Amino acid sequence: MAYKQKSKKQKKTRVETAIVHVKSSFNNTLVSITDPEGNVLLRCSSGRLGFKGARKGTPFAATQIGTTLAKDMANFGIRVLEVNLQGPGSGRDSIVRAFQSSGFSISVLRDVTPLPHNGCRAPKKRRV
Repeated sequence: MAYKQKSKKQKKTRVETAIVHVKSSFNNTLVSITDPEGNVLLRCSSGRLGFKGARKGTPFAATQIGTTLAKDMANFGIRVLEVNLQGPGSGRDSIVRAFQSSGFSISVLRDVTPLPHNGCRAPKKRRV
């Protein structure tokens, strides 16, 4: 039985608008860029750019992610961005500023951080 070679997926070459998903924790910043259907076009993190340890969660690392992704997005023809921000980290604002300074227009800025409606049961009271 001969091995059947799979054809590689073709990336979309022209996308007008894209959705940027930013997950910013205290330790790291993860960014993925999708088309409106949800297919991931690009992704990057501060660890991928060579930052280690505590420097991964800094606003400077997030700015570097934004500028790196902005160069890659030029190949796709993306001009308009919707940004979904998630998490309490310090890289949230820096990502948005990096995209704006690179010439992209941001149409929607959404905070999608999950909030508990009552959450888990609290631990029992401490007796001293």
